[in-house]
Amino acid sequence: MRRVRPGVAAARGSTGGAGSAAPRTSGEERALTSVAAGERFRAQTVAESKGGQPVEIARLWHVTLSVSGEEAPVQEVRRALEQLAHDHPFLLTSRYAGDHAEIRYWEEARDLHDAAAVALRLWGEHRQTAGLPPWEIVGLEVIDRQTYHQRIAEGYGPAPATPVGVHPY
Repeated sequence: MRRVRPGVAAARGSTGGAGSAAPRTSGEERALTSVAAGERFRAQTVAESKGGQPVEIARLWHVTLSVSGEEAPVQEVRRALEQLAHDHPFLLTSRYAGDHAEIRYWEEARDLHDAAAVALRLWGEHRQTAGLPPWEIVGLEVIDRQTYHQRIAEGYGPAPATPVGVHPY
């Protein structure tokens, strides 16, 4: 799948044949299309239309954050991850080696964007307080609870996060 900015697809590689977009003139409005909203959005819209307060519907997201970088003493990595788990008891499990680690936990958030934003800040915001190595985030997976349990039931995907705690690879 190729992603492009609006108006660019017609300019690049377009032959002007059937199905191609007509060029827009400067200032011309672009018609937008929509995608059907889910049940959560409909429930929120109905509540708001009846004069109610906006409904915040939090969901659980399973987060796997992968980090790596320069080799660090394994004992220091373990101690830092244990400190992070102590500071934030929501962490389920961490696996580590001298040059990489994986942290798995459940995040409660309104949507995937919020859960991912929190996950992407986790390592950097706690690097100094927990003594984490100066590694970079190299992977992030955020899936909803239903998808997580479906993967487990089908025998693939991340294994259940047990035993809880900090463990070497």
